[in-house]
Amino acid sequence: MSMNRRGFMSNTAGLAGLARISLARADNNPKPAEIKLGVASYSLRKLPRSKAIAIIKELGTPYVNIKEFHLRYSSTPEELAAGRKEFEDAGLQIVGGGTISLNKDEDADIGKYFEYARISGMPLMVIAPTRKTLPRIEKFVKTYNIKVAIHNHGPEDKNFPAPQDVLKAVRGMDPRVGLCIDVGHTARTGADVVGSIAQAGSRLLDMHMKDLRSFSAKESQCVVGEGIMPVVGIFKQLMKMNYPGYVNLEYEINADDPLPGMKQSFAYMRGVLAGLKG
Repeated sequence: MSMNRRGFMSNTAGLAGLARISLARADNNPKPAEIKLGVASYSLRKLPRSKAIAIIKELGTPYVNIKEFHLRYSSTPEELAAGRKEFEDAGLQIVGGGTISLNKDEDADIGKYFEYARISGMPLMVIAPTRKTLPRIEKFVKTYNIKVAIHNHGPEDKNFPAPQDVLKAVRGMDPRVGLCIDVGHTARTGADVVGSIAQAGSRLLDMHMKDLRSFSAKESQCVVGEGIMPVVGIFKQLMKMNYPGYVNLEYEINADDPLPGMKQSFAYMRGVLAGLKG
């Protein structure tokens, strides 16, 4: 098993090179949509900000969605600006923040999170709202011009278990109000993951990627590529619809030492994308 995996990883690097060559020569073919792989920093929740930044750089992606562990809500504006600068000075691009719970239907409460996102340089917030707070949130979206992507949290989520529940709630709202599809939680609801992505269309503003060995067991999460998640179908659909957002790896296992599994997950996803491009 280990030898096969090492062989696969080596072949993946070769495939990536061949894919780049074939793309360079395909002058008459339209360029396929670029899928931007990033990191949800929740994956690194047990690590301090400096270590999280170092790991993201080691993974070879500039994109990060920041969880509160690495930019605290309780920080002063000066502390938030300094934390943001650490990410940016390392060459990383802050593409969002969250998941942020927005369950108080009060301007003061919701407004403080939008201000947090503004100072932190977040163009998008991944959020966990209620149906009641959505109209108020939409008001702040228009004021701040910060997108919000509602994260579905699976069967345990009483508000938005599946992407379809989000789509019903945001129908007719500002286009900057949309979805963050978590593929693992989506699969656990029994919804078709690829079909859900297609159904979301332009409302799909962000994604959390992970893999499961069983769609009925939350605890079966594994390295991407070692489970049954239809990763190839997911990327095919995203390319088909020219998805402009980010696919952020949310690696929720092995929190004390997540780097090896995250590296393997990125290698697999990059191999899939190289194969699809080639």
